[in-house]
Amino acid sequence: MADLHDDLPTMTEVGEDDVLPDDPFAERPSGELLERAHSLLAGHPVADGHGGLPWVLREVGEAALDTDVPRLCEGHVGALFWSLHPPEAPSGGRALTATLERLDLVRTVVETHPEGLRLVRTAGEIIDARNCGRVAVVPGPAHGAALDDSLAVLRMLRALGLRVLTLAGTAWAAGPGLTRFGEEAVREMNRLGVLADVSGASPATVARAVALSRTPVLCTRSAALALRPHPANLPDDLLAALGEAKGLCMVPLTAEQTGPAVTDVADHLDHVRDVAGPECVGLSGTYDPAATHPRDLADASRCPHLIAELLRRGWSETELALLTWGNVQRVLRSADSTARATRYRPKPAHAKITEPDPPGASQR
Repeated sequence: MADLHDDLPTMTEVGEDDVLPDDPFAERPSGELLERAHSLLAGHPVADGHGGLPWVLREVGEAALDTDVPRLCEGHVGALFWSLHPPEAPSGGRALTATLERLDLVRTVVETHPEGLRLVRTAGEIIDARNCGRVAVVPGPAHGAALDDSLAVLRMLRALGLRVLTLAGTAWAAGPGLTRFGEEAVREMNRLGVLADVSGASPATVARAVALSRTPVLCTRSAALALRPHPANLPDDLLAALGEAKGLCMVPLTAEQTGPAVTDVADHLDHVRDVAGPECVGLSGTYDPAATHPRDLADASRCPHLIAELLRRGWSETELALLTWGNVQRVLRSADSTARATRYRPKPAHAKITEPDPPGASQR
């Protein structure tokens, strides 16, 4: 494996060569705004909700990377959730195997680059990594199919460091909402300190998970449906419910979900903040999977350009500090606190997906 510190070619940004002089998207932040953005990020770095490095290294190769330690440092990324999702959602034991393989790859990358990266399990360890000048790597999200109808597997994945589990695409978190097993899984995730990711889940599943979970729920890759149609984007009623529950909507920096320019991403951030509140919005770079990124956000080093745009729009430094760092820390601390408070409670019953659900189970 080549050193992630090597200089890699920067990917071409969306429409970079086709921007006309009178194109409003061609505007670039002033030097003053960029300087302010760098200054703010030095104190409140980005906690990125979704990185696809394990997928790229395994499926594509290092030449396709949008992320390396120099670019993370240039973009002031202080913490990074590394997705354990396979490119497709295999079922049963294969899903678990694929998850373990990617978790092993995450560990290998971190161990190979101890001077730049540190594997962490808690909010406190993220702070320690930052104070030591390292980028904190948080394993997750993993696909819920990896549980293979077993809460024991969930416990073992948590023991290996997993912090986030995606509910969408499983038999127990389908269109009608959570089944009995799904509800037991969410309760056990709370007990273990594993955060529920409901990006891409049905509205009924999102609503039930938000209502049931004792810790904040994440949407690791969701923007505003009111601004751009996409299956993973959230309508305003769910955004409002997420905000009331102190959950977190992490807006992806992808052209597919937000639009082709940095101003489009900023529009989504404005909308989520206005509907759900400034404590409900975060960032999800979604770098390194097969995604196209907006102009000026081609790789992990470009985060200051987005912050400069938000400064231009009048976001306060307090709101920006929550967006980049504070909200993720709050959610993780809440999960850690709940796990400590419930660690000695009995493990949940061994519910099975094949067990029938009681009438109205997903509405209880």
